[in-house]
Amino acid sequence: MSKKVNWVKTIGLVAVLIALTTWAMDYFEWVYHCPYCRTQRSTIGLIGLIMLSPWPHHWCSKWFSLALGALGLVVAAMQNFNHQKNIYAGTFELGESFYIHPFLLSGAAIFILSGQLMLIFSSPHKQAAD
Repeated sequence: MSKKVNWVKTIGLVAVLIALTTWAMDYFEWVYHCPYCRTQRSTIGLIGLIMLSPWPHHWCSKWFSLALGALGLVVAAMQNFNHQKNIYAGTFELGESFYIHPFLLSGAAIFILSGQLMLIFSSPHKQAAD
């Protein structure tokens, strides 16, 4: 009998690891101290902790997740839009290290936060009795 993967907990663990890794990069000054990025990584990590909790689908967990997710999504969208303004103005540059450009990372934060909220608000799968 195969055991089903609990995707909420798995993605929650990945989210917490992403938040811890990026906070470590910030702490060791390997990246710019960006208030947008700090807010996004904090919300990703906190929602990840909620996903790891025993009751991620409880109404209270959903409420806190939605509040944190709304904050993170608004901040990520604002950061992304600020870079889109540079695209329209003709001043946007990805540079050599395009993979760590805030425009792409804020887009990734939108993707991650949306996925986290989707998993938390999905109905919990019924577990087979052991």
